[in-house]
Amino acid sequence: MQIVKLLAAIAFAALVHFVGARLSDDFVRVIDVFVILVALHALRGNSLSALLVGLLVGLLRDSLTSGPFGLFGFAGTIVGYVTARLAQRLVIQRPTGVLAVVSFASVLQEAIVVGLAFLLLPTAELASPLWIAIRAGANGVLGMAVYVVTGH
Repeated sequence: MQIVKLLAAIAFAALVHFVGARLSDDFVRVIDVFVILVALHALRGNSLSALLVGLLVGLLRDSLTSGPFGLFGFAGTIVGYVTARLAQRLVIQRPTGVLAVVSFASVLQEAIVVGLAFLLLPTAELASPLWIAIRAGANGVLGMAVYVVTGH
């Protein structure tokens, strides 16, 4: 039953990504539904499951964007694993803790993507630090809202 819920959540995240990208060009700059999905799944504390979901969702995002294939797959794998290990070490019971963890996951993913881009690509484009902070805050708030609404 868990796998069905997970697949439905992934399909819903892809749908939200498509609809948001069609409505506004800035949606994908501000909101990353895929990192929110990975972080919320990783809050359960299962490192292997979070690692695999991060890989799957990251590769899905790579296939939906026009960037080099594999950057977000690699970053999603690390973000899923680190977030799950963090959830194993910390007791996250309040929605504000979820906000902090999802925001951290968003910044971590951006840092990994930027690092990989510098290592692997001939010309790396950097996102503005202001947009990284806005994205982290927006992702944290949306992740907290999803956490509260779904009653984790």
